Amino acid sequence: MVTVTDSARDYLAQLIQKQDVEGMGVRIFVTQPGTKHAETCLAYCPPHEVVATDEYIDLEKFPLYLDHTSVPFLEEAYVDYAEDRMGGQLTIKAPNAKVPKIDDDAPMPDRINYFLASEINPGLAAHGGEVGLVEITEDNIAVLRFGGGCQGCSAVSLTLKQGVEKTLIERVPELQGVRDVTDHTNKENAYYQ
Repeated sequence: MVTVTDSARDYLAQLIQKQDVEGMGVRIFVTQPGTKHAETCLAYCPPHEVVATDEYIDLEKFPLYLDHTSVPFLEEAYVDYAEDRMGGQLTIKAPNAKVPKIDDDAPMPDRINYFLASEINPGLAAHGGEVGLVEITEDNIAVLRFGGGCQGCSAVSLTLKQGVEKTLIERVPELQGVRDVTDHTNKENAYYQ
């Protein structure tokens, strides 16, 4: 479910020890799970704040609690700590926070939305862009709409064919292709003009 590296366990244990609270643990939860605004969070969890429905994981040095409603979005989550010249950095990666992991036999729209949210949109976000599924045609063509920095971008056709279509067809083999229905005449926020 959630992987916490040894270095992250040691680091978190040191922080917990400084709190000087008997039975202090750590709680992981996702705010706005299943949306593009999802954030994965870590917080101290004193015994009086443990929720009965939380999933409990004994990390030996401290207890880890997973928020019950966040569990599907925390699948494959990874917590690591890496020391650097400035001290170090705690990293939390939850690839399924925006869309929960789905089964291979899930309906095609669910699988397409999952791969858009987990693999494609994080890359487009670097340019302020995003893409969403509008519909799937009877002949298995995914109709997509770009937004943000992708709308009106001069490189969108390359992004569509070389990135989005290629990735989606690899991940969803019965998909026959993609089609863009974005109005690209609006170049107001375009990443490349």
